[in-house]
Amino acid sequence: MVMRRVLASAIAAVSLAGCSSVSWDMFKSTPPTVQVQLESSPPGADAVTSLGPGCKTPCSVTIPAPDAPFTVSYALNKHQPASVPVNVIKNPGDFSTPATVTTDPNPVFAQLAPAIPKQVRKPHRPKPKKPAAAAPAAASPFPDPNAAPPPPAAPAPKL
Repeated sequence: MVMRRVLASAIAAVSLAGCSSVSWDMFKSTPPTVQVQLESSPPGADAVTSLGPGCKTPCSVTIPAPDAPFTVSYALNKHQPASVPVNVIKNPGDFSTPATVTTDPNPVFAQLAPAIPKQVRKPHRPKPKKPAAAAPAAASPFPDPNAAPPPPAAPAPKL
């Protein structure tokens, strides 16, 4: 009889152990999410949060409620990039109101400045070298108009 009770207890323990695969996650509440509006001037910038999600402005992203501040980085062709810090505000709630999470600012806005044009430098080209003086050509019956006049002849000695 005692053996039957031990055996029955062992079977019951094994049966209950099989129930341990039941997930208790169904009793946990889903983590809150926050919807953040992203805007820029000019519109059409690529906006990416430091938490991962991003989109092309104007748009909105839904992110899991963060525990700490995050940033939104903006990039647009021919404009300087910008980054905007975003604070997270948590209201724990009470028995009559649920907990809430908001962001400041919302919408997150960035004014993108035009890119400063790079000064284009002309490539350095060395000045051409002056050609070396050519050897005098065979005597010509015509004087060179660019040549310096000949020095005056010395007077003939008197005898």
